[in-house]
Amino acid sequence: MADAGLFGLPFSVDDAKLVIVPVPWDVTTSYRAGTSAGPDAIRLASHQLDLFDVETGEPWKAGIVLAPVANGIAEMNTSSRVDAEKVIEVGGVIGDDRDLHAALERVNTASAQLNDIVYREVDALLAKGKLVGLLGGDHSSPYGAIARLARDHSFGILHVDAHADLRVAYEGFAWSHASIMHNVMRDLPQVTKLVQVGIRDLSKDEHDQITGSRGRIHTYFDAHLAARKQDGEAWGAIANEIVDSLPKDVYLSFDIDGLEPMFCPNTGTPVPGGLHFTEACTLIRKLVERGHRILGFDLNEVAPGSDGSEWDANVGARILYKMCGWALKSQGY
Repeated sequence: MADAGLFGLPFSVDDAKLVIVPVPWDVTTSYRAGTSAGPDAIRLASHQLDLFDVETGEPWKAGIVLAPVANGIAEMNTSSRVDAEKVIEVGGVIGDDRDLHAALERVNTASAQLNDIVYREVDALLAKGKLVGLLGGDHSSPYGAIARLARDHSFGILHVDAHADLRVAYEGFAWSHASIMHNVMRDLPQVTKLVQVGIRDLSKDEHDQITGSRGRIHTYFDAHLAARKQDGEAWGAIANEIVDSLPKDVYLSFDIDGLEPMFCPNTGTPVPGGLHFTEACTLIRKLVERGHRILGFDLNEVAPGSDGSEWDANVGARILYKMCGWALKSQGY
């Protein structure tokens, strides 16, 4: 099974309805690297899934495939990570150090190139009538996909994460994993609403950005969600409220660290708290049951264990299959 496709399926890019674009990229991950190995780890773990799902039926029949990694990404990730680690080591405080300035510039240039590669790859797939998902890598990787969808659509983003990802050029990296949603909201007015769920780690500046957004960013902080559940509110009702705050067309951006760390202990920046696996699945289901269309999605920050454990990838593969199934259903498949 080592060479089998995603979920063990035999489809090609040409005959699959849903194409998953792998982006093995973790250049700016500041706590610990490893998520660049996520796409392949999920591919291998996905072979253990049963393809019948009690909620979505047999989404695999529409055709689901993991595309080949675009030329140059893996090599660029390796070389850029070396430069990024020099900057990360000093916390982004590079002063007048010419070598560090040069390293930072190379990382920012490479990250912009990655955005362009992803944009063009998604563009080519959309031109063929494909539904496109993205599999990272760190959370900076889907920017190009979101930007391409914004060329044709106005939509909201449902963002599941432990972090707000609204930092401005975190540690100097213009396209940091911690800056993805700041960059989206700054550059893409077609994203009319950002709804964040599970956020439990953010800066004061990020909080100010949320409160100053005049409702364009609506954050369901993990502490507030926990308090509501402790006071007896049903998660199903809360999930209805969350998805009802979004427009009809939605992009789903899922950072695995939005889950409780027991489900993703090897992710780059784990944080205590978060959603249970079944709560996350309910949230995705409610999105579609209440009439939203999923234009595209990403899953990021899954990292295999250094001890060879497949647990993180196993959980990631199962979340991915749920996302595939509901996205296809939302599009009438």
